[in-house]
Amino acid sequence: MIDLVKRLFSGTATQPGRYGAPEQDRVLVATCALLLEIAAIDGEFSAPEQDAIMETLQHTYGLGSHDAASILEEARSEVKNGIDLWRFARVINQEFSESEKITVIESVWKVIYADNRLDGHEDHLVHRLAGLLRLSHSQLIEAKLRVKNPS
Repeated sequence: MIDLVKRLFSGTATQPGRYGAPEQDRVLVATCALLLEIAAIDGEFSAPEQDAIMETLQHTYGLGSHDAASILEEARSEVKNGIDLWRFARVINQEFSESEKITVIESVWKVIYADNRLDGHEDHLVHRLAGLLRLSHSQLIEAKLRVKNPS
């Protein structure tokens, strides 16, 4: 298991991915892991937050419910095994364009606001994530506003 995790985050996994190319598998797991981290940072992981993560996996990334649940479980395992935020962000930076990274930050905001409140720990972490994803403060705030005020 540890060897698989090392290969996954070092980019050396060579077998075809379950959800597409190996790169897509690892970026989906990394994205979901960031969403799990933001959901749990305030000390509780609510049902609306889990629903927001599942909705992101299904609607933003086009996964079926079974595949989304599998990605969620893989991401939980990665978070539990202590893979740090920097490694998740590194995978996302390698595989996603700037607009795709903005979509990730929008998804983070959706998870944050799933329980209709912004905790100070969540606010700190989302700012940190934006930095790790090489997004500007204005891109972070614009993403937040799009989530809070959908048109």
